[in-house]
Amino acid sequence: MHPMLRVLSLFTLLVTLSSSTSADTAVKPLDAKLSNYAYPYPVEELPLQLQQQRLTLAYMDIPASKDVTPRGAVLLLHGKNFSGAYWRDTIAALTELGYRVIAPDQIGFGKSSKPLRFQYSLHAMADHTHTLLNKLGIDKVAVVGHSMGGMLATRYALMYPQQVEKLVLVNPIGLEDWKRHVPYQPLEKAIANEYSQTPDKIKRYMTNAYFDGQWQENYDSLLDIQAGWTLGPNARRMAVIDALTADMIFTQPVLYEFPDLQVPTLLIIGTRDRTAIGRDRAPDAIRETLGRYDQLGRQTAKVIPKAKLVELNDVGHVPQFEAFDLYIAPLSKFLQN
Repeated sequence: MHPMLRVLSLFTLLVTLSSSTSADTAVKPLDAKLSNYAYPYPVEELPLQLQQQRLTLAYMDIPASKDVTPRGAVLLLHGKNFSGAYWRDTIAALTELGYRVIAPDQIGFGKSSKPLRFQYSLHAMADHTHTLLNKLGIDKVAVVGHSMGGMLATRYALMYPQQVEKLVLVNPIGLEDWKRHVPYQPLEKAIANEYSQTPDKIKRYMTNAYFDGQWQENYDSLLDIQAGWTLGPNARRMAVIDALTADMIFTQPVLYEFPDLQVPTLLIIGTRDRTAIGRDRAPDAIRETLGRYDQLGRQTAKVIPKAKLVELNDVGHVPQFEAFDLYIAPLSKFLQN
C-alpha cells in the first residue's frame, strides 16, 4: 500500500475513536483553521495550487510604524508547536524600529490549510514562502527563524541567497542529526501518539521542555492552539499533520549544509534548552547527551561562515517569551548594523 494511503487509512480508523478529554477547562476547542482564534494583527490569505489541490497560506503583513524611517523587511518563521501569532511582541518591537514584518503560517500550521494528501518538506515550505514574498514585492529580506523555523530559515537562505540579507536563528532545532542516534518512529505509531495528546499533557511537555518546570501566566498563549486542537472538531486531522511534520523534521536535517550559508548569521541560543526530537526513543546511554544547546550553539557558530553567537544563560527554548529583553536587544542590534 502506498505510504500516504496507509496514513489516510489510519486516519479513517482514528475517526472511529472517542475524542480526547482534558481536565484543563480553560482551553477552548479550536478547529483546524483557527476560525475563532484571534491573531494580534490582520491575517491575509495567499491562494496556492499545490500538489494537485487548492490551498491557502495565511500570513500577517505589518507595516513599519509611521513615525520612523523605514529600514526594510523582516520575515519571521515559526516553530512546529507554534504559529505566526506568537511573534506578537517581536513584531511590535521591529515595526517600531522601522521594519515591515511578514509572519506567515506554513501549510499545515496556524490558519493555513491542513492537507492530508501532502508531502511536507522544508524545501516546499521555503518555496511557498518565496512565492509569498514575490507576491508582496519584497526583493530583499532579513530572515528570522525559531525552533523548526530555524531549520526552514536555513533552507530558505540556501535556496534564495540573493534575497536574504541577514539570517537569525533563535534556538533552532536540527543542530544535531537525531536519526543517527534515535530509532525511527513509523507514522502509524506517531499518529496514535499525537492523537492521545490532551491539553494537560501538552502543558506538562511545554513546562518541562521549554521552561525548566516553571510555567508563568504569560506563557498561556503558547498553549492555546496546540491544546485547543486536541479538543476541537478536527483533532484527528491535526494528529496526522503533527505526525507528518514531525517526520519531516526528523528526516530532513540541514546542519550538513551550514558551511554553505552565504549570509551574515546570528545565533541566539538559550543555553538551558534541551530540545531533542525523539529523545524518549534514544538509548539510555546517550539520551542526556542530546539537545545540549550550551554546546550545540558553539559548535554551530564554528561551522557557519560569518556567524555570531549570542548565548542567553539560564534561558530555555522560547527566549522571546521567557526573556524578551535579553532576546530582542541582540536581534535588533544585528538587524540594524
